[in-house]
Amino acid sequence: MTLDKSKVAIAPKSFPAYEQAVLDSGCSLSPLGETVGALIWTDYSDPQGLARTLSENPQLEFVQLPFAGVDAFQEVLSAPVRFACAKGSYREPVAEHALALALALGRIIPERVRAKTWGRKFAASLYDSKIMIVGAGGITEELLKQLAPFRADITVVRNKSEQLAGASRSVQLDQLDHYLPAADWVFLACSLTDATRGLFDLERFGRMKPTAYFVNVARGAVVVTDDLASALNGELIAGAAVDVTDPEPLPDGHGLWEAKNVIITPHSADTNDQVVRLFSVRIRENLAAYQGLGDWVGLVDPVLGY
Repeated sequence: MTLDKSKVAIAPKSFPAYEQAVLDSGCSLSPLGETVGALIWTDYSDPQGLARTLSENPQLEFVQLPFAGVDAFQEVLSAPVRFACAKGSYREPVAEHALALALALGRIIPERVRAKTWGRKFAASLYDSKIMIVGAGGITEELLKQLAPFRADITVVRNKSEQLAGASRSVQLDQLDHYLPAADWVFLACSLTDATRGLFDLERFGRMKPTAYFVNVARGAVVVTDDLASALNGELIAGAAVDVTDPEPLPDGHGLWEAKNVIITPHSADTNDQVVRLFSVRIRENLAAYQGLGDWVGLVDPVLGY
């Protein structure tokens, strides 16, 4: 039977906002079947389910994945299907969260909100500082805009050599250790790939200034969690704030909870309400592209893994 590019399936769970986005794109909702070529996949935690669905529906041409990171889906990315992810969709709230975490660290807000006495004066400012951002996607682009008033010297570490607007320089990953010792602030906003898994371990934290701060809004596994706790307790770095951990959720009683000068937020840089609203926009954009009525956004490169 001939594929009908107006028919779209949502699995494994549908949401009213996503259904409306499908309709707004000019498509219609349909159960999976041999005439349906497009699938909106809504469960990041079930890559095996997606693999089964692809095996059972070889006619599928396009799959929209729900989050920016696609590390959970590496095994299915080799399928002869066009995959798009949500990279860039959640850039604003995640960049905002990264900046909030940095400001909280620099002004010792966790210490002050628990204080019962006048205490010490302290501030580590972003103004005129040296900042490193690892990753060059939408979150970094947005964070560069938010950091613009601080007159910072910003080094972006990325896979490509192209310069990024708003950065003082863009360098490739193999130059990370050259620039890392000068950084006052290090932000992680990269994808989790073979090249970035465990990128920040005890040795790399040892290359940082003891006065430097570390913020991770990327993926937990980019950091060796026990090494981060050791770096904080050993005062190799001044402080850290993480919205992602490995493992995740971070278990009660884990050593990172008790590490010195750490802020841990529960992967809350983008809330469910924000995700639903912003992912709905991505669904409309890419279903239009699927019908030949617009440009693709957030296509996944199966070789690069993001």
